[in-house]
Amino acid sequence: MTWFTFPADNLLCWWLSISITVWLTLLFVFIIVPAVLGVSLGVRRLYMRTLLKIFEWATSRMEMGAKEKNQQLYKPYSSGIIAKEPASSLQQGIQGLRGSASCLRSEFEMADIFYFCRRGVESIVDDEVTKRFSAQELESWNLLTRSDYNFRYISLRLTVLWGLGVLIRYGILMPLRVTLAVTGISLLLVLTTLVGFLPNRDLRFFLSEKVHLLCYRICVRALTAIITYHNRENKPKNGGICVANHTTPIDVIILANDGCYSMVGQVHGGLMGMIQRAMVKSSPHIWFERSEVKDRHLVAKRLGDHVADKTKQPILIFPEGTCINNTSVMMFKKGSFEIGCTVYPVAIKYDPRFGDAFWNSSKFGLVNYLLRMMSSWAIVCSVWYLPPMNREEGEDAVQFANRVKAAIAAQGGLVDLIWDGGLKRAKVKDAFKEEQQKLYSKVLVGEPDQADNKHLEDENPEDDKSH
Repeated sequence: MTWFTFPADNLLCWWLSISITVWLTLLFVFIIVPAVLGVSLGVRRLYMRTLLKIFEWATSRMEMGAKEKNQQLYKPYSSGIIAKEPASSLQQGIQGLRGSASCLRSEFEMADIFYFCRRGVESIVDDEVTKRFSAQELESWNLLTRSDYNFRYISLRLTVLWGLGVLIRYGILMPLRVTLAVTGISLLLVLTTLVGFLPNRDLRFFLSEKVHLLCYRICVRALTAIITYHNRENKPKNGGICVANHTTPIDVIILANDGCYSMVGQVHGGLMGMIQRAMVKSSPHIWFERSEVKDRHLVAKRLGDHVADKTKQPILIFPEGTCINNTSVMMFKKGSFEIGCTVYPVAIKYDPRFGDAFWNSSKFGLVNYLLRMMSSWAIVCSVWYLPPMNREEGEDAVQFANRVKAAIAAQGGLVDLIWDGGLKRAKVKDAFKEEQQKLYSKVLVGEPDQADNKHLEDENPEDDKSH
């Protein structure tokens, strides 16, 4: 009797080929085909509900273990909207130190220093700006490394569960997501380039929209993004500008998964530059050179020319100009609101329990950040399309921007802040210091009282970042 044997190398190659074939087949049938058709099989929703059950069980086990060991579980800072007592004006503060209103109309007194010292200490203790540029803390552990450093070892079961989660995230989910991301980006480069060669403008725009939707839907699945869209009847329309709060670069993918937009941004090199050049061949995106970005009139003209053409897609802009940790909305730059067209506000709110979507660009590079996203459990968020808004009579661009910002903050449950997101990298501008000096001078000479931040909100200096 003769035995038929396979060489070890041939057996290994056969096993690898079978595994790759099965992997790609499952990828194509269950992910790419539904993305092409724009349908969902409900697997991601089931996955999210399963994770919530596991998180609830893990939290209960931690609480039980903490009670047995008489430990106090860490309770992080809650970054939601907290009711505060209204801050007293400068005049009221000085009056309280001097003891009577009749003492205000006089020269400088040494006691006045204590008012500014107190306000400075209060600002440091309750800093509304700096804490918006760090990851949002959680009330319970979500079995991710980022959020467990404040908790002590509780039980063997939780440790085993965390280890199993690491194997699933890095051994199964991450390779799948990387494969999908490479597929989506490759298709975007190839298909947009091919569509760009079509001579017929209407056909080119039609196919470009289909190609972009296909590629963005694949990229959404590469992040295991579970998105709930509300009030779709208010979706942005051609000839308008869509403005949204900004948490992460994937905000673009989250919104473009539900409709096509014309992007606005600075010209980049490398892979990002290749994607930009391919995209602009098939649809009217607006890319600026570094020297052009500083020319406000040129930027406004190109944006105005775009929205004047009702056949072009709405422009997607993030007026904050930087990423905030999804707990608040910071100052909107007024440039987007000077064009004189309809503005479509959109509020985006991420659920931090499944993964931290905030991009801290001063700490992580883009590639490192994307790898962190692909190794998290999922990206879960809600998107609200707000009713379109137009600039009212007698309203300047700054007031219009603040009104839109307030609507987005109210809908998304975010804190509405007047501060410029540019403080993430720059120092406080001298204009803010000078404004306090002017207010103090007016108190001394007896002019009518003004709220501390009134001028900062109402005046409209030449620089976008100093209003």
